[in-house]
Amino acid sequence: MAVAATAKGWLPFGEFRTWYRVTGATGRGRPAVVAVHGGPGSTHDYLLGLCALADEGWPVIHYDQLGNGGSTRLPDRGADFWTVELFLAELDNLLRGLGVADDYVLFGQSWGGMLAARHAAFRPPGLRGLVIANAPASYVLWRAEMERLRAGLPPEVDATLRRHEAAGTTDTDEYFRAMRVFYDRHVCRIVPWPRDYQASFMETATNPTVYSVMNGPSEFHVTGTLKDWSVEEFLPDIEVPTLVVSGRHDEATPATVRPYQELVPRARWEVFEESSHLPHLEEPESFQAVLVDYLRSLGDAERKGQ
Repeated sequence: MAVAATAKGWLPFGEFRTWYRVTGATGRGRPAVVAVHGGPGSTHDYLLGLCALADEGWPVIHYDQLGNGGSTRLPDRGADFWTVELFLAELDNLLRGLGVADDYVLFGQSWGGMLAARHAAFRPPGLRGLVIANAPASYVLWRAEMERLRAGLPPEVDATLRRHEAAGTTDTDEYFRAMRVFYDRHVCRIVPWPRDYQASFMETATNPTVYSVMNGPSEFHVTGTLKDWSVEEFLPDIEVPTLVVSGRHDEATPATVRPYQELVPRARWEVFEESSHLPHLEEPESFQAVLVDYLRSLGDAERKGQ
């Protein structure tokens, strides 16, 4: 269960507003950990377990990206509106508006990891550390690996998926049932799915505007505006100590994650052996231990002047 929130509310973002949740007291010594959720088009819910960091002394900030959850929904906006630049601007606005822009750590999961990496490459002076969790460095790599993972599905399952994808009927129950075979292998291996993940999944399913425009109908059928997007060229510009996380059974396969280790100058990579795309839910105790150890190392590095 998530630790009780210290504050909740909405932050103005131009003519829109961003919903946020703060757990713990900011500005009291340790940097705030800002959680950037995946999707695009998901919500903060599946990352609520990070609130436990507040008990260890790190305040935690969650937010719902524009278009989803408690933030302004804009179902009539088209592809030209939903851009990487929009979400980078929203993140900058959040950091300034909540007063943490001079001392924070970014935790980006899946698409949120790519967004966080792009933000970090601008070298913002208040960024102390970066966690890239279960994120590809490139959608080109991701799409190639999705083909490989799909080849491992039962033939009749993949045939069903491809039939609906060709027909444009990916909103049917049959497609959903076949899709679950992939998700139960490579997204979340806990059955039934944890409540927090179900909350985010159902939000995306019932409010698919952002996800369908930028990603597509499913994790493994990427047809949206991000299908050729990559952060690889920006990774050498990231200066802060970076923790890279993935699961052994992750849809974010080693081929998609490896560029972070190879190109980010101060990166280390932790693989969770019993997890897929959500090790913070699939192996929560081990994940918490690794994350806390990393956050403590940031303080050690700062004291040593590194």
